[in-house]
Amino acid sequence: QVQLMESGGGLVQAGESLRLSCAATRSIFGTNVMGWYRQAPGKQRELVATITNGGSTNYVDFVKGRFTISRDNAKGTVSLQMNSLKPEDTAVYYCKLTLGVLTYWGQGTQVTVSS
Repeated sequence: QVQLMESGGGLVQAGESLRLSCAATRSIFGTNVMGWYRQAPGKQRELVATITNGGSTNYVDFVKGRFTISRDNAKGTVSLQMNSLKPEDTAVYYCKLTLGVLTYWGQGTQVTVSS
């Protein structure tokens, strides 16, 4: 069993930056993918970015050039550096780990961007 603990959310103004972090409660071995998703009020949860244990990244178009995902395999952590934040980035951000057929989610961290 793996638990994911997110941190780093908060309230910022448009144009500012935030860094989200997610830590797994144990070391993760084998092929896996970690990622960040978000869910705004009244909307479905959507993909933001993913990164494999080999370092391959994938971003959705609306964050390309603004957000950067990274991970530390030794520490079992994944981070999301968010720059040039916009009010439409306001959402609860969730960390996700896909390990084989198993999927784990964090509890979410709120990001609020004021205009």
